[in-house]
Amino acid sequence: MRISGVGRTFAAAVLAIAGIVVGSNAAGAADPIRVGMSMALTGGVAPIGKQVITALQIWRDDVNAKGGLLGRPVELVFYDDQSNPANVPQIYTKLIDVDKVDLLIGPYATNMVAPAIPVLMQSKKTTIGILANAANSKFHYDQYFSMLPTGPEPQKAFSRGFFELAAAANPRPKTVALVAADAEFAQNAVDGARQNIKDIGGFETVFDKNYPPTTADFTPILRAAQALNPDIVFVAAYPPDSVGIIRAANEIGLMPKLFGGTFIGLLVTPIKIQLGPLMNGIVNNEVFVPAPAFTFPGTLEMLAKYREAAKTQGIDPLGWAFPPLAYAAGQVLAQAVEGTKSLDHRKLADYMRDHSFHTVVGDITFGKDGEWAKSRVVFTQFQHVTGNTLDQFVDTTREVVVWPKEYKSGDLIYPYAKAKQM
Repeated sequence: MRISGVGRTFAAAVLAIAGIVVGSNAAGAADPIRVGMSMALTGGVAPIGKQVITALQIWRDDVNAKGGLLGRPVELVFYDDQSNPANVPQIYTKLIDVDKVDLLIGPYATNMVAPAIPVLMQSKKTTIGILANAANSKFHYDQYFSMLPTGPEPQKAFSRGFFELAAAANPRPKTVALVAADAEFAQNAVDGARQNIKDIGGFETVFDKNYPPTTADFTPILRAAQALNPDIVFVAAYPPDSVGIIRAANEIGLMPKLFGGTFIGLLVTPIKIQLGPLMNGIVNNEVFVPAPAFTFPGTLEMLAKYREAAKTQGIDPLGWAFPPLAYAAGQVLAQAVEGTKSLDHRKLADYMRDHSFHTVVGDITFGKDGEWAKSRVVFTQFQHVTGNTLDQFVDTTREVVVWPKEYKSGDLIYPYAKAKQM
């Protein structure tokens, strides 16, 4: 039988990582409850996928230290999807049909969650997708839940604050350039930007360009946008692209009045350290920030455990943006299991729709399509970054929350050129 290139890659990944069934001190003699997932441990989004799996391992250990779930220890069963959406359906089919795991979480990232949902639908399984933007907006699957605080309008949430800031600026910017990866997450984000541009009004889109995910040189696309002299440049990009786009923008002297959007790479501390002052002036969305308003019961304790683990794993040393949300996904699942006293996926989904959950990222209630009932996305601006040191990013003094009003820690410096000079 001939095996395709994707099949060979997947088979190699399974063989390489088979047996990565990770337990902890046994909560008792009972058979373990096995929680399965696909996770990006190599490839473009691995810097975040590794943070997610570390947080879930901490959650597992914490649950088992308290006696497990339903009196049984918890184990994690996970495979590396290599940041490749094509691998995800095979992994979830294996988890369900071969491994016969009891529960599911994930995957991580919109690009990987979207291809997982049809497999889950076919098997009538429940999951909590990690940091996926509007992944269920086309499926409307009632057993899918999202661990991303974008709220009832997830596509719009990743740009609403950006364009509200633009509309309030003086002088008001008018022309917009949109740049986005031709991939699920970025396309959802840029679709939301188009909707916000229309809803808010007073903007004219003069440039709207997608680029292949394999793009390495972003200079041509940014020069093409620069030639039209847009007032605003909005970008939707994953981590590797974030670095390339920001470096290219600085090299060509791109200087709109407002620059930023949804650079996922700028949520990763090592990338912030790497880029340093090149980020000054950029306005970017964030989902969980090191501010008092985002500190809930258990948040700091969980982060302390994560940071200890991070020392030996070469991952983000601070872990504010992603690990708390991953840990919270485990908390929601655990509370649903204990609340229903069941591992039945339909019962778990019904319970999750009808209850609120107390987590390290605050109280969560799910609404339409399994999204959070209320958005809690914020927009920040990098200000006064002077070097490439970690200490600048331990709080919001250099990455100031500028939207919405209830979470603000400082004011927007406008235009972009002024923020770049300060």
